[in-house]
Order: sequence, then C-alpha cells, then structure tokens
Amino acid sequence: MTLEAATTARLLTAAKEALESYHEVHVDDDGALTFRHSDVPCAVQAMQLAEGLTVLSLTCVVAWDLPVSDELAQSVAERAGQGLFGTLGVVRTENGMDITLRYAFPAEGMDPAPLGTLLMLVVATASQLRTELLVDNGTGGE
Repeated sequence: MTLEAATTARLLTAAKEALESYHEVHVDDDGALTFRHSDVPCAVQAMQLAEGLTVLSLTCVVAWDLPVSDELAQSVAERAGQGLFGTLGVVRTENGMDITLRYAFPAEGMDPAPLGTLLMLVVATASQLRTELLVDNGTGGE
C-alpha cells in the first residue's frame, strides 16, 4: 500500500468513527463513506491534493429534480454568499435542478470528536437548506 493510500484510508477510518456517533455509515466499494442526514444523502471521500495535504471532501445532495427556475438559482446564489460551511452548487439536468453542498478541508490529525462536530455542521446546514428550499419552492424536492 502506498503512503498516499494509507493516509487516505486512515483519514476515512477516522471520519467513519466520527460519523458513527450520529449516523449509520456505509463504506462503498471505492472506500467512500455514505450516509443520510434526515432526507439528505451524503458522501465523504479522502484525497491527497499535494504531498502533505490530504483532505476530506463531503458532498451533500440538498435537493434534486426541482423545477427549473431562475428564482431558485438566484435564491441558491444568495444563500451561497451567507458564509456557509461549504459551497452550494446548482446542476441543471433533464429532470430539473439539483442542489449540492460541498465542503473540503484538511482533516489529518483531527480527533474524532472535533472531526464529527465539523462534519455535522456541514450536514446540518445541508438539511436546513433542504427544508428552506423545499418550503420556498412549494415542492417535495424530488
């Protein structure tokens, strides 16, 4: 096993341990962690961006298949500027608009408790955004 593979595996193990205090966590075939926070599916991956810089990347799918709307895109853009943990994204698909929240951060050396707190801040934000977006748009989100 290469040093990079060992480092990313160690980081994913720490993330799994931290998240298991809050959620049932699944390990995918590629090593990524997946879980659901309320109705928000989330995935955690680890990657080495440069030597000595290994990060965790958390992606939450806030809503999907929403009706295409310039107002919704504007609303997401405004929320993105409100200092969230993560970056909001809008993807237009043939089924509508999907909203994601992504957050990447260097996590090497973090203890499970603070790592879990940081991850939960992001997923709680994603869940709150989902609730707000679905209420604002009068839709069930899928």
